[in-house]
Amino acid sequence: MYFFVGFSIVCTLAYMLAIRFTLKGWNATPEWKIPEDFTPTTSVSIIIVGRNEATALPFLLDALARQNYPENLFQCIFVDDHSEDDTLQIAKNHPFKNKLVISLGDYIEQEKITSFKKTAIETAIPLATGQLIITTDADCVMNENWLENLVSFYEEKIYKLIAAPVNFHQEKNILEKFQSLDFIGMMGVTAAGIQQQFMRMCNGANLAYEKDVFLEVNGFSGNEEKASGDDMFLLHKIAEKYPDGIGFLKQEKATVYTQAKPTISSFYQQRLRWATKNADYDDLRVLFINAIVFFTCFNFFTSIIFLVFFPKLLLINMLIILIGKGIADYFFLKKMSHFFQRKDLMKTFFISQFFHITYIFTIGMAANFIKQYEWKGRKVK
Repeated sequence: MYFFVGFSIVCTLAYMLAIRFTLKGWNATPEWKIPEDFTPTTSVSIIIVGRNEATALPFLLDALARQNYPENLFQCIFVDDHSEDDTLQIAKNHPFKNKLVISLGDYIEQEKITSFKKTAIETAIPLATGQLIITTDADCVMNENWLENLVSFYEEKIYKLIAAPVNFHQEKNILEKFQSLDFIGMMGVTAAGIQQQFMRMCNGANLAYEKDVFLEVNGFSGNEEKASGDDMFLLHKIAEKYPDGIGFLKQEKATVYTQAKPTISSFYQQRLRWATKNADYDDLRVLFINAIVFFTCFNFFTSIIFLVFFPKLLLINMLIILIGKGIADYFFLKKMSHFFQRKDLMKTFFISQFFHITYIFTIGMAANFIKQYEWKGRKVK
């Protein structure tokens, strides 16, 4: 048991060092500002894949229609993924002019598709007139300067792929507020990983890449059998060919917003979907960091289980984990919440710590044994 406590202390210290390293990377990432004399010249194609998004889609199309960007330089391609509601009709009837609406079922039979979102994007790419592809989700919204920030950043830096912030908003309960605080932290990890070229991550809800580069690396070829990963696997393929060609757009006004999951069940399915991709990453550094986070939370739960046998020793062990992890997370999340103007979320910090430990332990265990999950009304692997 002393060995276990020692292992817990080592993991907690490693966790604190990892957060410190991440914060250093975030601080080193320069904040972007649109140049005063910026005049866009880049043609853009925004690709959106939607399934059963009749309620949310109008808000996204409204947001795209308000973009402060020349109409002749961007188009929106909406791909309906076999929706069972009015999503396709809403997309066609919306007054936003710069859009092309297609149905995935018109291009390929549903039974032949393994990864619906990847197939939908690959179907849209040949129809894209823009040199820069930007993907977002049908349940997202953004402010009117979103596209201008992305393109100005691209034209200045000429990155092959750009990851930009995604956050939750309009929370209604403590579970949703926890997700928002947790995801703000993930944006810090994303920026730091790209800045330090250590643990590169991205989110397909706010992602930009050159059309020619997508074709050059053969798109999603090599991981097409995976239902998810249209963002991360593509990033890793492009980063392998262009190590210095990946950038993170650190600008609060470039954030895309979506809704947090309202129930524990939907939250569980979402995080399980994300976690099942981890085993396919071949970067040992990523696996090492994931292991540190998991075992820190695992050690806490293991201490609870055996607390009755070694109460004093394991109680001390639990306090060490809570204090060490809590201090590291507090200063990191405080920094992130200030940047994204969500200081209100820090009011949920203490209860969010227990949510975080619980979900990391639960999802981490489940992802090793459960390879099938439900998403958008489908059971996928």
